[in-house]
Amino acid sequence: MLFVTAWAQNPPLPLSLPDAASIALEKNPLRKAAMADTRAASAGVREAQSFLMPHITFSEQATRGNDPVYVFGGKLRQQRFASGDFALNKLNTPLPFGNFSTQLGGTWNLFDSFASWHSVRRAKEMNQAAVRQLERTEQEILFRVVQSYYGVLLAAKQLGVAEQAEKTAQSILERGQVRYEAGLAVESDLLSAKVHLAGRQQELIRARNHLELAKAQLNLTLGVSPDASYQTEDALGESHPAVAPLTELEQTALATRPDLQRIEAEQSAQALSVAIAKSSFGPRVNAFARWELDNPSFVAGGGGNNWMGGIELQIDLFQGGAKRAALSRERAHAEKIAALKQAASDAVRLEVRQAYYDQDASRQQIDVVRAAIAQAQESLHIHQDRYDSGLLTMTDLLSAEEALRRTQADYWQAVYQLHISCANLELASGTLNLQSPVVKP
Repeated sequence: MLFVTAWAQNPPLPLSLPDAASIALEKNPLRKAAMADTRAASAGVREAQSFLMPHITFSEQATRGNDPVYVFGGKLRQQRFASGDFALNKLNTPLPFGNFSTQLGGTWNLFDSFASWHSVRRAKEMNQAAVRQLERTEQEILFRVVQSYYGVLLAAKQLGVAEQAEKTAQSILERGQVRYEAGLAVESDLLSAKVHLAGRQQELIRARNHLELAKAQLNLTLGVSPDASYQTEDALGESHPAVAPLTELEQTALATRPDLQRIEAEQSAQALSVAIAKSSFGPRVNAFARWELDNPSFVAGGGGNNWMGGIELQIDLFQGGAKRAALSRERAHAEKIAALKQAASDAVRLEVRQAYYDQDASRQQIDVVRAAIAQAQESLHIHQDRYDSGLLTMTDLLSAEEALRRTQADYWQAVYQLHISCANLELASGTLNLQSPVVKP
């Protein structure tokens, strides 16, 4: 937390990959949205639990009118009914009458065929699903941080390759200029070298812009301003972390992937939704009570009070098949979630396999490209010497330089891809966290 505050206030501070991951888990808007979902789910649990408690209401009502039934009942509630009020003219055409009623009432669901208890358990399962989704969101954010952070390192290496290629192209142009002025080369060689240098200069411009774009991408992943500046601490180098067997990785993914656990929680919640639909066919027992105070004015007394309480049994005998339709709908949803769970498990297995083979391919590609760089460097030296001796054309020399530039770019791309494939393998396995080797190299 202290580092996050200091980094926000002092942009020149260095930024390591673990620090970037910590910043993202605090500031990334996707995690904030997932956190809001967990708070909403937690509130849903408290809301479901509230139906197990009695509900108490208070009301204050002021009325006035000359309805005969209202006047008759109001005087009785105020306990001000007199023998003279039995006169026919007072009963049929009473004078306007006012009443201020204060009521305190309560209801308590004593038994609803366990529907409320099922609702509480369902809310808890949905809360668990939200927590699992938060965990998966954090893993995906960490993967994006690794991807963006190494993207900056790769862009910096690509810029270095472009700068070196521009210098090499300038050197080739100078060689061609010397040979042209000495009458040992035709003008077309010199023009080819100039065109080649212009191409390398364009690539250098694109590499600089690509680096700035990669930094902006990392900033957005961290959840900070895209204009924030920093100095990356880590370097883009080869990494060879230990990799578990494929079968073990698949078993780990099926057991620990938060998104699979989220689906399992949703499946349990849907089973409880079916139980709730079944409970609607059962009886319901409610207790109720009411106390009322009636006065002729709001401030003055002189009225009366009364109370009433009781227990109610409710059984729905016929509702046109609505409850059976609701039960069928919930059962269909349960079948759908079960099918989605199977599909998700199959997809996880495939993701793990793809990530495993991508990581293996990236590891092998590095060895191939590393050897190719040494060969391309030696080839370029030989081509330069043979060109200076007049044994090769400018086209041959430019081809050798292009081969070296391409192998150097391919090497850093392969190193970057190895880091990303390792992170993707942990993401697919469901083990990516702040302590992972790909986050703390």
